[in-house]
This record gives sequence, C-alpha cells and structure tokens, in this order.
Amino acid sequence: MLYQFRMRIRTFRDLIAWQRAMSLVEECYRVTALLPARERYGLASQIQRAATSIPANIAEGHGSVHRRQYLRYVVMAESSLRELETHLEILVRVDLANTRSVHEAVSLSGEVGRLLGGLHRALKRPPKNRPPNS
Repeated sequence: MLYQFRMRIRTFRDLIAWQRAMSLVEECYRVTALLPARERYGLASQIQRAATSIPANIAEGHGSVHRRQYLRYVVMAESSLRELETHLEILVRVDLANTRSVHEAVSLSGEVGRLLGGLHRALKRPPKNRPPNS
C-alpha cells in the first residue's frame, strides 16, 4: 500500500516554490557575475531585482492573513518570473550571454513557474472544511 505523507507547511521556508525560487536567485547571480562591468547597473541589476522579488513575494504572501492577499503576492511572483525570463532572453539576443550560460536559470525558471502555478491554483480553490480540534 502506498502512503502519501504531506509535510506540514509551518513557514514559507517549507514551500518548495520558495526553495526553488531561492535556487533561481543564486543561479541568476552566477549568470550576472559573468556579464561585462558596463551591465552592472543595467541588465545585471534588473535580473537580480526580478529574481529576488520572486521568493520575497512568496514569503510575504505566506505571511498574509487572507487567502486573497496571499494569492495577490503569488501573482506578483509570477509577474516577476516573466520579467526575469524576458531579461534572460535579452541577454542571449544581444549577445551578452550564450544559451548555454543561461540554460540552468531558464530551466529553474520553468520549474518555479510550474510550482507557482500550482500554488496559484491551490489558493483559488475554496478552503477545505477542517474538523474542529478534539
């Protein structure tokens, strides 16, 4: 018999979406470290801000009292992710990076997008009725 164990989410750090978003931030910092110095305040800064916004919004939303507010933060994280993906594409199109150097960041962004989509759908569902504590 298969047993499905669900880990209780106590803090935002327990969310896989937040954990993978943090890995995405790390990868984006690796990518931007390879950029020319002239981009330090241009695309590098934009990429870093968009990337860090994703886990920050997940964390801030998780601290919300109301589901609707939490959902709003998840939507902002999704928007930051799309912004980040656009900046990564720009790096390749203007020859500041090759596809191989941004591959891991793009791969992580896809994973984070799927996780955020799942979180988004879960927050839109009506809450399950929980039995009172005995």
